[in-house]
Amino acid sequence: MKKLIITLFLLGLVMPAQAKTINVVTTTTDLKSITEYIGKEKVEVYSLGKGNQNYHFLSAKPSYMVKAKKANLFIVNGLDLEIGYVSLILEGSRNPNIQAGRKGYLDASEGIARLKVPDKVDRSMGDIHPGGNPHYWIDPLNAKIIASNIAGRLSEIAPQDASLFKDNLGKFNRRIDDKMKDWTNLLAPYKGEKLISYHQSWIYFANRFGFEIIGELEPKPGVPPSPTHLKSIVDLVNTQKVKEILNENIYKDDAARYVAERTGAKVVTAPISVGGVKEAKDYFSLMDVIVRNVAKGFQR
Repeated sequence: MKKLIITLFLLGLVMPAQAKTINVVTTTTDLKSITEYIGKEKVEVYSLGKGNQNYHFLSAKPSYMVKAKKANLFIVNGLDLEIGYVSLILEGSRNPNIQAGRKGYLDASEGIARLKVPDKVDRSMGDIHPGGNPHYWIDPLNAKIIASNIAGRLSEIAPQDASLFKDNLGKFNRRIDDKMKDWTNLLAPYKGEKLISYHQSWIYFANRFGFEIIGELEPKPGVPPSPTHLKSIVDLVNTQKVKEILNENIYKDDAARYVAERTGAKVVTAPISVGGVKEAKDYFSLMDVIVRNVAKGFQR
């Protein structure tokens, strides 16, 4: 029988067993989208968070621990975005291969040029992240770094498919470069404009495309707007002639509307993650939606 199997294999009548799919768990839909682009049919990806959720406030559900238990790779956004729950999920998974420091754990923020890194941190400052602002994925060039990190780790886990992951990474980077031309051209007429945002979600986006965020509707990160603070924002918008208030769709827009009604600024609502709106089906369409919405906000 052994000789028969060898003969059939040599004749091509018996195919070698297919490599197992890499089971990946990500904390965000953006990481899921990029992982799927790089891994294609070699990966099966599950995101703990959904695009219309605030990733700061997910909880360590038992169902997440079950997903993590079966994972070959666990990818986090990092910079303390998941600080309240990810360690509990990892511990509860009882999966030694995906613990921090192991091959099956990846912090996607590796290599990112961090913005808003505080000199000091205390509780009076609100929801401040010691390692820097964690919303780095909304800069498309940072998405290339994320993709490179993912391709590298997938190659370590499945070296037989490394050439496939490298090829897909090249395609991803080229598509980012092509889309950046379109996104930059669409926003170029408004470069240098000042913005108000709800949360400190947009600083990487603003830094990449040349906008200046001069204030947030939150008096401190994670602290709801107060009447006193909103009045100060109204004065700021009027004084600085701000034309657009950029409101993440995971937050209510009543504070933004309050300011807009008293200043003439336009409220622009945009998703910050894949799946935040139905049109944002993957990373590229997410950026399409954001760029289109921001550009329309300046049009009169």
